[in-house]
Formats: sequence, structure tokens, C-alpha cells
Amino acid sequence: MNVTIVGTGNMGRAIATRALAGGHRVTLVGTELGKAQRLADELTGLGDVTAAEEVSGQLVVLAVPYTEAPHVVAQHADALAGTVVVDPTNPIDLAAMEPLADVDGSGAETIADAAPDGVPVVKAFNTAFAGTVLSGAVDGLPLDVFLAADDDDAKQTVAQLVRDGGMRPIDAGELRRAAQLEALGYLHMRIQHNFDAPFASAVKILT
Repeated sequence: MNVTIVGTGNMGRAIATRALAGGHRVTLVGTELGKAQRLADELTGLGDVTAAEEVSGQLVVLAVPYTEAPHVVAQHADALAGTVVVDPTNPIDLAAMEPLADVDGSGAETIADAAPDGVPVVKAFNTAFAGTVLSGAVDGLPLDVFLAADDDDAKQTVAQLVRDGGMRPIDAGELRRAAQLEALGYLHMRIQHNFDAPFASAVKILT
């Protein structure tokens, strides 16, 4: 499938790498075309990757800080028809390492409210760190990627992207469950000082 990733930071690079590993075509969109092109050049050997100024394709991943995500959706609203928006963000003040106080419900629901009618939003990747997404595994086990969405077809499309990248999708329910996923993402960040290798851990479901 065709996947557009908005954002050229660590998470954008990581999700792009997994998508390319799964055989998908990736388009990178950055705040500047030059930034997206530089990252595309770095990833060229991994698969079909290009840079562009506009979003397109089946999936649009918002690999940007949460505070920017609704603005990105508004900026590209006219191009989002027929796409699935993937939200890997967490509504956290990174400087204070505290949740943002003005978020009602979940960040994903705020982003969904900003999206055009008929464009589904899927919460995904927010409980994982960029380094673990980049490798797709931790300690030899495939990374678990939790998904929340109201549109089952959209959720299955993102689940396929996750599986193709060598990871395991976990269905967490409707989009309202994004509030719990965002709380889990915050907790996962908050406890990193307990580990010798911070931000290299993963949340894993074992059965």
C-alpha cells in the first residue's frame, strides 16, 4: 500500500523503515521539502521511498508532536478523503514530562474531531519508542502495537501494515480506548529512569 508519513523525526524514520521492510511504498512529508528529501535519500536502499509536499495514499501517519497533529490534519484536509489517519502521538508536555491538562477525552479523539467527515483515525504506535519501532522487536520478540479505532476496516488496514513490518497488532477496541493507550504511553515514558537502557523497553502482552 501507499503510506504517507508526515514528520521527519525519529518516529517518522522508524515507521517509514518498518513500512518499507513490509514492502510498502512510503512518501515523506516534512515542514520543509528539503528535510523530507534528505530522509528519503537516507532510506532509499530500503525500498520505494520519495519526498513530497502533499499527502496521498491509503495511510497518513502523523509522526509529529501531538500539539502539531490537529494543525497538520487541517492543513492537508482536502487531500485526506479516502485515507486512514494514523495517530502515534501522546498529549504530553515533554519539557515537564506531564500530560497536557487541556485534552478532553484523548488526543486521538481531538485529532478525529479535526479530521474531515468520513476520514477514520486509528490510534497506533503511541506506546512504543522510536528505537524499538525501528527494529520491530525487543529482546528477540516482535513489538506489540496497540490499535484503537471506531472503523474496523481502517483498523485492519493499519494492522496489516504492522504485521508486514514484522510486528504484532493488538486490538484495544474503539477509539475511546485511546485515552487508556495514551496513559500507558505516558507511564512507559515516565518509568524509563528505572532502566539501564532507557527508551529501549517495550510493553508486551504475554499469553
